[in-house]
Amino acid sequence: MEFLTQDKLTLIGAGGMIGSNMVQTAIMMGLTPNICAYDPYAPALEGMAEEMFHSGFDRINLTFTDNIEAALKDAVYVVSSGGAARKAGMTREDLLRGNAEIAAQLGRDLRRYGKKVRFVVIVFNPADITGLVTLLYSGLEPSRLCTLAALDSTRLQTALAQYFGIPRDRVQNARTYGGHGEQMAVFASTARIDGNPLSTLIGTPALPEEQWKELQQKVIQGGKRIIDLRGRSSFQSPAYLSVEMIRAAMGGEPFRWPAGVYVNRDGFDHIMMAMETDIDRNGVTYRVPQGTPAEMEALRDSYLHLSRLRDEVIRMGIIPPVPQWARVNPYLA
Repeated sequence: MEFLTQDKLTLIGAGGMIGSNMVQTAIMMGLTPNICAYDPYAPALEGMAEEMFHSGFDRINLTFTDNIEAALKDAVYVVSSGGAARKAGMTREDLLRGNAEIAAQLGRDLRRYGKKVRFVVIVFNPADITGLVTLLYSGLEPSRLCTLAALDSTRLQTALAQYFGIPRDRVQNARTYGGHGEQMAVFASTARIDGNPLSTLIGTPALPEEQWKELQQKVIQGGKRIIDLRGRSSFQSPAYLSVEMIRAAMGGEPFRWPAGVYVNRDGFDHIMMAMETDIDRNGVTYRVPQGTPAEMEALRDSYLHLSRLRDEVIRMGIIPPVPQWARVNPYLA
């Protein structure tokens, strides 16, 4: 097996369902032989490691620890799913306080122990806020951290492919932007169905307006549907997509979907939200999407929703007011 790099990859929350799937996916993708799995719950962590050893992967130096200092020492790449999972009846926002506090500690740990870290992916919900909190306390440049937002776009692609009865790869450029949650902005203007603009199909017999509204709701409620069907929140899809993101940061195949990124221009200020992004060895860069007036209004509404969540975390005392951020992380001035 040829590896993309020999650099250490640390996977946080590796005793859980997302984290354990991330470990297996990273090994199978051949990212690096040097993988460190971390989880504060040692029995589940050791059980995951035993399963990986029993899988018979060759040339893999898989280590595991419940000590965060050891996990982050010499780590170059980090993916964290180390927050509480969403349960039935909960929204992503219901996880706000607990997971924001976890994110704050992760940021401090990255600053203290992760001296060699070049890129971080945050997975746990509400990812836009946990990513923002982690970035603030880590002291990292904004280009060095992003969050998982692709699930909404892959769900849109899937819903459209199922509706039209075509393979998923014949739905191109399906995109949602803004928040990873029920306030996401679903863009029709970017997507194409078998080469035809989706926007020209909406409101015709091919896709009546009412059906399009139902599809959007299916996408927005995609995570809830997984919980209803399986009795637990998504774990395979976020694991795979987050490892795809870190692969791109290692210089591997380009990441094909939007990612959550720190935005502080074009009227979107001091926030983490899904944009059109490029991830490579130099980090993550973004472009503000251009859509119809209605789509841009939805994106603005999503930004305002995220801003309210950010301000709520400020009121909780977990992060300081925005004007003080530069004291904590000079890159966020």
